[in-house]
Amino acid sequence: MNPANATLAMEEFRLIRELILKYCGVALGDEQRAHGERRLRERLIALGVPDFRSYYRYLRFDPGGASEIEDAAEAVTTHETYFFREEYQLRAFRDEILPELYRARQSIKRLALWSAGCSTGEEPYTLAMLLLEAGIPQGWDVRIFGSDLSRRVIGHARRGVYGPMSFRACPDRYKRLFFVPDGEGSAVSSDVRALCHFGQLNLVDAARVALIGRLDVIFCRNVLIYLDPSARRTVVDQFYRRLSPAGYLLLGHSESLLGSTTAFEPIVLSSDLVYRRASASVGLSMPPDRLPENEGIVR
Repeated sequence: MNPANATLAMEEFRLIRELILKYCGVALGDEQRAHGERRLRERLIALGVPDFRSYYRYLRFDPGGASEIEDAAEAVTTHETYFFREEYQLRAFRDEILPELYRARQSIKRLALWSAGCSTGEEPYTLAMLLLEAGIPQGWDVRIFGSDLSRRVIGHARRGVYGPMSFRACPDRYKRLFFVPDGEGSAVSSDVRALCHFGQLNLVDAARVALIGRLDVIFCRNVLIYLDPSARRTVVDQFYRRLSPAGYLLLGHSESLLGSTTAFEPIVLSSDLVYRRASASVGLSMPPDRLPENEGIVR
């Protein structure tokens, strides 16, 4: 059978999506079978596997299956993003959260941000531009960590070169100040790039997430909506562990923590509702860890 003509039966789709759910927590509904068929057919062609039943057996039993499940998850997940997405929330971060954090962290002069599910990197670089425009106080150690499930999009983020669609919501002044012409588009300037660090990361992998260290702000926008309830609680609990006291969690406009945890307090800002880590360890699915402040990837 030619894999280019393979069709994905509902039974096969349910078997494959269970493996993806176990791997990364992404929940696919029955209505996404046609999308899954189109995207996963590319994996059949790449592997030379004749049909989806054989592909499922490859994922389950072949020595290469552990690596292939990562490619399968990437194939069915969304990586849409652009600079200055949900600008109202970025404005709230810049004008209200950032000044408060600079005051609260004055004694240690350290600020760490995490863009969880950063796709091709536009969000971390946007945060870097906002920080540079606002002015980073002298002597401060400021770092931005961007992570994604997909190694491919993390590679794109590290390259830092973008085409016109990435700039569809980017004010012109930022493009003039922080990008330089490149043969393939516009490249992020060195001062922006210096603040940002990227890595592939599965958010349901607690051991790997623990390596990130303490954070002051986590942006996780339009990621939780794709997770099943159990994975969502696990990820939110990990966010709580990583955040320093009074650290902030910013979600997408269609997301909330309702039904996932009571460990965060909602904070109403002038243009957005965000979440702040409460002082007590309440509402967690698992007990908090005791990672020292000076450990982890982001320091």
